[in-house]
Amino acid sequence: MSTLFILLLSCSVASPVKHSLKYFLTAASGTPNIPEFVGAAVVDEVQVGYCDSNIKRAEPKQDWIKKLIKADPQHLEWYALKCSGNQQVFRANINGLMERLNQTRGVHILQRMNGCDWDDETGEVVGFNQYGYDGEDFIALDLETLTWVAPKPQAVITKLRWDSEKARLEYNKNYYIHKCPDWLKKYVHFGKSFLQRTDLPSVSLLQKTPSSPVSCHATGFYPDKADLFWRKDGEQLHEDVDHGEILPNKDGTFQMRVDLKLSSVRPEDWSRYDCVFQLSGVKNHIVTKLDKDQIRTNWETSSITTILIIISLVVLVLVLIAAVGFMVYRKKQAKDPPSPPGNSSELSERLNPET
Repeated sequence: MSTLFILLLSCSVASPVKHSLKYFLTAASGTPNIPEFVGAAVVDEVQVGYCDSNIKRAEPKQDWIKKLIKADPQHLEWYALKCSGNQQVFRANINGLMERLNQTRGVHILQRMNGCDWDDETGEVVGFNQYGYDGEDFIALDLETLTWVAPKPQAVITKLRWDSEKARLEYNKNYYIHKCPDWLKKYVHFGKSFLQRTDLPSVSLLQKTPSSPVSCHATGFYPDKADLFWRKDGEQLHEDVDHGEILPNKDGTFQMRVDLKLSSVRPEDWSRYDCVFQLSGVKNHIVTKLDKDQIRTNWETSSITTILIIISLVVLVLVLIAAVGFMVYRKKQAKDPPSPPGNSSELSERLNPET
């Protein structure tokens, strides 16, 4: 592939300065095929821990987290207790919400995302704790005013009750301003080689059909702080392009794509277009030229397959015609049996019509 690595200054790598610790908790009602409760801990968008109501325990998901637990066994015990405790609280909360909203059946989901962001350069810490119900924002904590914010009327009763729980509010303040960032710093220290690495992706040009947009697809990069865009004559394009989201891969890396509509590109101008991948902290840009010979497609394979199918159908039709003809011939023979042979000269004439 005609991919160029443009060295802007040098190949040095700068580690990200912002880190995050997030907990995702989900309780479900009316979903027999999934666990009633699921919890996950995520550091810098990498899952490091997991628990659910089926396995009934907390599990580390990264080798460096296992090393941390080995050095501090109480760490896993704390997670196990939080997982068990939250499961009971969430079950009570979702049952209470269903009763208050007159929901007696159906699938209902209660979610919480809480945690903190920490800037290791400025020291700034931002904590957050917010709930969602059935896919919509329900209630969130404002740490500056130490009050709960209810964007929906259905959450006002919860807000008034939680606002009155002063001890819980003070616990939240201490946790999100002090304990959460302390744990995050510990995670960053133990996982430094993994979390602060940089992986460059492989970049490909893809196209489904001759009339489809050309997708510039980058996969295998880390961290997720990246950008991918099309340029023309060195200028970034904002029209006739479609940006996809950054998505996780199973191995902990990420992928993304950006599409270019070819209807806006004249054939003689292809050489003026390229796709650029930028990864935060890496002074290397990956530039991929728009080149017909480098586009990976699937319509050529489809065309061959179509031709083979047509040939197979033609052969099948011919076989069927031959079979039908043979059956007609057999039936005709059965209806018109040959007359008995006469003298030897007549038999000779039938056997040797040319004589």
